[in-house]
Amino acid sequence: MSSVATSGTFMLGNRTVRRLGYGAMQLAGKGVFGPPRDRAEAIAVLREAVENGVNHIDTSDFYGPHVTNEIIREALHPYGNDIVIVTKVGASRGTDASWKPAFSRAQLAEAVHDNLRNLRLDVLDVVNLRAMFDVHGPAEGSLDEPLEVLEGLKQQGLIRHIGLSNVTAKQIENAGKITDIVCVQNQYNLAHRHDDPLIDMLASRGIAYVPFFPLGGFSALQSSTLSNVAARLDATPMQVALAWLLQRSSNILLIPGTSSRGHLRENLAAATIELPPEALSELDQVVA
Repeated sequence: MSSVATSGTFMLGNRTVRRLGYGAMQLAGKGVFGPPRDRAEAIAVLREAVENGVNHIDTSDFYGPHVTNEIIREALHPYGNDIVIVTKVGASRGTDASWKPAFSRAQLAEAVHDNLRNLRLDVLDVVNLRAMFDVHGPAEGSLDEPLEVLEGLKQQGLIRHIGLSNVTAKQIENAGKITDIVCVQNQYNLAHRHDDPLIDMLASRGIAYVPFFPLGGFSALQSSTLSNVAARLDATPMQVALAWLLQRSSNILLIPGTSSRGHLRENLAAATIELPPEALSELDQVVA
């Protein structure tokens, strides 16, 4: 039995994925820019993740740029039939490593073709449109035109499913009028729970929710509470944070990233942790 089996599965479009996946962002260099410090270790991390049952890999061709997709291709191609690779479009990188919106028809088409080429795929399983109205968090703005572009590429057979990232509830509702949305990727964790109502709404519709930054933005007091619970459970704070997310809702898919096989093993072990009621009660006080 794989080490992630106990976390269960969920549907991502028409594919069944294990709920504990892998995010490839950290395979690039510092600031998600340039080559990794240790390419051989990056390749080893990906291969070990898949060997341990991970079949949901999150990436983007603007990580590096191009770096993570090239490493994924080198490590895993030809891909197993059960592997689902999810990528993102809607942003680009400046030569100074800055993040820039890339929403034009030409930029989106180029991004899709770049992902196909660098991953060596004929069709992309899932493409998330990353909203860039505010790089720090969701902000209102129309996604109609870029979604229509992606829907057109879907009709051409280059994309199977479409998702959204860094978006509001209103944007999700509007997007559903243009194309089927199979997943939403926003910041969410034990301490930052603004998306609580959104997660429940998506769960009722069978739509996956993929939180990023599982330890992002914790205060010292919040971190202390998490660390105390982790110590009692003989786990790391990261493991408890991931376990809490898995228990929060069955439609949550996790994509913790790392460039270290040691950290990968710790992350995968989080799927075997069952938080007792008293730990959940204590952790629920973190958000308050």
